[in-house]
Amino acid sequence: MIEELIGKTLVKIDKTDEKIIFHTLDGTAYRMSHYQDCCESVTVEDICGDLDDLLNTPIVQAFEKTNSENPPDVKKEFQDDSFTWTFYTLSTIKGTVTIRWYGESNGYYSEDIEVELIK
Repeated sequence: MIEELIGKTLVKIDKTDEKIIFHTLDGTAYRMSHYQDCCESVTVEDICGDLDDLLNTPIVQAFEKTNSENPPDVKKEFQDDSFTWTFYTLSTIKGTVTIRWYGESNGYYSEDIEVELIK
């Protein structure tokens, strides 16, 4: 759960379109990702804010919100059978970052994001 990062100090962040790994000062790491299956896709759509604002200062806020409606500023050429926007907001005293994931499927597969301790 993303809330586990509250109080942790991030020292490094590795990012691709399919996963983000948060490395902490205490030697633990957390992976934010989706386990791909057939007939679905989940990727990082956008990051609002500077990831560097999350480094070397304790996380003071971390939460998740989901939505199955397109934001007003996002226009898709066609509507997927099923889709989910997942927003993760992380804050330190230096700033706030919102990570927006977009998951689409035929409606039979998960579009959820997992945040898990990996070491």
